[in-house]
Amino acid sequence: MSDVGDFEVVVAAGTLQSTAAEAVRFPHRWTEAGVTVEAPFTGAHLLHLAAAGCVLNDVYREAEPLAVPVDGVRVRASGGFDTDRWASTGIVYQVEVDSHADPEAVAALLARVDAVAEIPKAIRAGASVEPIPARGQVSGRVQE
Repeated sequence: MSDVGDFEVVVAAGTLQSTAAEAVRFPHRWTEAGVTVEAPFTGAHLLHLAAAGCVLNDVYREAEPLAVPVDGVRVRASGGFDTDRWASTGIVYQVEVDSHADPEAVAALLARVDAVAEIPKAIRAGASVEPIPARGQVSGRVQE
């Protein structure tokens, strides 16, 4: 097995947003200034970005009903790939939360997020991914 990478990505919002020139900014449902993304555009990075972005969103979503104030969130996700099979060797993520809530409340929030975050749950469960032809195409060829 040849294991490559770490393929780290960083997503952030609020007071923990990136100021790096290469960060890309996207609109965000829960924050006025949007979200910053630091990630190369490769398949491995995009897989990790999906997990990190979901976790960031869910921190904001789950904070409301728990009454945990959140001023900023930063999520780093990374992992490797077995290049013999091009299979993920796993994803790890780390969450930083800027909040004036007590640490126990933030810890409870993060435990809740880990339990409900949809993309990490889907990745953990596994799923088939199958191509379908685009309109006007059969097996990658344009129909004439």
